[in-house]
Amino acid sequence: MAAPVDLELKKAFTELQAKVMDTQQKVKLADLQIEQLTKTKKHAHLTDTEVMMLVDETRMYEGVGRMFILQPKGVIHNQLLEKQRIAEEKIKELEQKKLYLERSVKEAEDNIREMLMARRAQ
Repeated sequence: MAAPVDLELKKAFTELQAKVMDTQQKVKLADLQIEQLTKTKKHAHLTDTEVMMLVDETRMYEGVGRMFILQPKGVIHNQLLEKQRIAEEKIKELEQKKLYLERSVKEAEDNIREMLMARRAQ
């Protein structure tokens, strides 16, 4: 009778270990993406700060592929603000995803502990 329970525990541990490894990789990936988006957001903010210090008549060009298009200062400003807003939204989404992943691993670990406690109580 002990053999099936031990086999069940071993299978549960194996599944937990695989889940933990997979989740750790996803968390690391999310951290890297958050770091990259933070840099993008900071770069857009600094660029916008410099653009706003320029005179309104300053000729500004937007890089599009292999060419540059003359754009008014307001358009460039709005594009930079939009870039910052999108980066902030993605950062929030990734942080939520990261919290969910960490919570799911914790729940799986708690389930294994409960199985062990039930096994010891027998």
